[in-house]
Amino acid sequence: MSESVCRWGILSTAGIAKKNWHSIAGSGNGRVTAVASRSVEKAQQFISECSASVSVPHKVDAVGGYEALLARSDVDAVYIPLPTGLRTEWVVKAAQAGKHVMVEKPCGVTAADVRKMIDACQKANVQFMDGVMFMHSARMNRMRKVLDDGTSVGTIRRINSQFTFCAPDDWVNSNIRASSDLEPAGCLGDLGWYTIRFTLWAMNFEMPTEVRGRILFGAKRPDSSEDVPMEFQGELHFASGVSASFFNSFRTNNSQVITVSGTKGYLQLDDFVLPYFGNESTFEVANHNFAVDGCRFNMEQYFHRHAVAEYSNNMPDSQETEMFRKFSKLVLSGKPDAYWPEITLKTQQVMDAALKSAHNGGVAVHPA
Repeated sequence: MSESVCRWGILSTAGIAKKNWHSIAGSGNGRVTAVASRSVEKAQQFISECSASVSVPHKVDAVGGYEALLARSDVDAVYIPLPTGLRTEWVVKAAQAGKHVMVEKPCGVTAADVRKMIDACQKANVQFMDGVMFMHSARMNRMRKVLDDGTSVGTIRRINSQFTFCAPDDWVNSNIRASSDLEPAGCLGDLGWYTIRFTLWAMNFEMPTEVRGRILFGAKRPDSSEDVPMEFQGELHFASGVSASFFNSFRTNNSQVITVSGTKGYLQLDDFVLPYFGNESTFEVANHNFAVDGCRFNMEQYFHRHAVAEYSNNMPDSQETEMFRKFSKLVLSGKPDAYWPEITLKTQQVMDAALKSAHNGGVAVHPA
C-alpha cells in the first residue's frame, strides 16, 4: 500500500459510482486505480464518461469481472454499489482478498447478511463502512452540540423524518429498486435507510424497543416475482420515552425533512440527505413562545439559523468527499474503526423490524 494514498477499485458501474469517482478524486488521499464491470467495454465506457466530467492525472484500468479486480495488488479498498441482493457475496469476497470495503446502502437484505459482511471484515482486519454521506457532514457536529446543550431543544420527545422522490412510470418498470430479487425493501431500503439512520444518530444510537411498519403502496417491474414497497411509513418507540416516525416514498416529490422536537424547542432541516447546492449547510432551531396578555393570545416566533461553511456537490469539503477522505485515512492508518460497522448493523436491524412488522399487519416488532 502507498504510504499516503489509498488506492480504490470500484465494483460496478452504477450511476452513484460516478458521483463517488469525483469524491475520491477530490479527497486528497485516495485515487481510483481500477473499475470493474461484467465486461471490459462497459468498465471502459464508465471510465471515459467520468474522465470527461472529472479528469484524473493517472491511468485508470478497465477490468472485466469483479474477481479480477479483487485479485489486483494495486487496490487497497473497494467501493461496492452493486444491487443489495448481490452485495453480501462480494463484500465477503473483497474482505477475504484483504480489501477494505465501502458498501452502498441498504447494505444487506437482512441483518444476517450484514453480520456476515462485518465478520468477514473483522477477520481480515479491514475497514467496513456504509455509504451514508450525511454522516460525514460538518453540519452533523453542529447539530450534535445543539441537541446536547440542554437548552436549544431540551429533552427530546419526538423525531419526525421524511425522504421521498416521485418516480415516473417508466422508472418503476425498469429500475432495480422495483425488483424483489435485487432490492426487496424498495423505498424502505433506498430511502428509509437514511431516515432510520438519522433517527438513531439523534438518539445516540439507542435502539428502539418497538418498531412498527406499514406498506402504503407496492409495485414491481415486469420481471419481479413480488411487489416491493413504493411508499412506507414507520414508527419507533424507545425505552427513554422518545417516539419517532418516518415516511418514505417513490410517489411524492423531492423531500428530505427532519424535525427533532423537545421540551424547549425543535430542530429542523429540510435537506438532510443531499444539502442544497451552495457553500453552506444550515438548520434552524425554533423556540416559539405562547404569550397571553388579557384578551390577546399571541404565538411569538423565534427562529435561530445555524450555518456551517461547507460546499455541496463534490467540492473538497463536501460530505461525500469527506466520507472517502475519512475512509482512506482509516485504511492508511491500519486501524479499523468498529463504530462504522456497529451503526450499520443497528440501522439494518431497525429496517428489518419495520419490514417484518409491515408484512405482519403492523404488529410491534423488537429489533433483533
